Amino acid sequence: MADDPIEVGRKLFARPWGFWRGTPDMKHLPPMSGVEIAFAGRSNVGKSSLINALVGQNALARTSNTPGRTQELNFFHVPAEEGPGLGLVVVDMPGYGFAAAPEAKVKEWTRLIHDYLRGRQNLARVYVLVDARHGLKPVDMEVLDELGTSAVSYQIVLTKADQISDAALVKLKAATLDVLKKRAAAFPEIIATSSRKGEGIPELRAAIARVAAERT
Repeated sequence: MADDPIEVGRKLFARPWGFWRGTPDMKHLPPMSGVEIAFAGRSNVGKSSLINALVGQNALARTSNTPGRTQELNFFHVPAEEGPGLGLVVVDMPGYGFAAAPEAKVKEWTRLIHDYLRGRQNLARVYVLVDARHGLKPVDMEVLDELGTSAVSYQIVLTKADQISDAALVKLKAATLDVLKKRAAAFPEIIATSSRKGEGIPELRAAIARVAAERT
């Protein structure tokens, strides 16, 4: 009998995750070993909170009330005797769409994101986080276009899903899936989550475990 996907995902993220490296540019990226999955999203979408919920730790990824605090590619992994980077690696990408940041800094972050997406051969999937209260915005669509051009597999994850009604959530999922129909790089399933209440976290862990298993 096949292992329960939820249990497989739970075990994967129950291990002692730790911070590996933060890099502001492509020159300082860690070696390409293991399987990487990355989280992208607007600056205030709740990426760090979601990563902390995944690993069951309160402070693995830094959270802040100030949008745009994540200014590097931050790599997390489970330290092992074989050396860092083996197995699954989680990447917290700089938030995009933060208009209050200096224009030069925004361009720098954007270039880093684009270069990473194009040049990381062990990147198995990008999880694009979308605030359930607002749905896909034009800046999100630009990122989806970039992922499609780079032929990087991605999946939409709705955050803060506990802050809208069940009926609104069903409608949002349907509308989002409709947008993704003609996008070949998009995985045709949406996961709704709430970092605060833990909703959807087991399903997201299971999805990531499946991706990791397929690439190892």
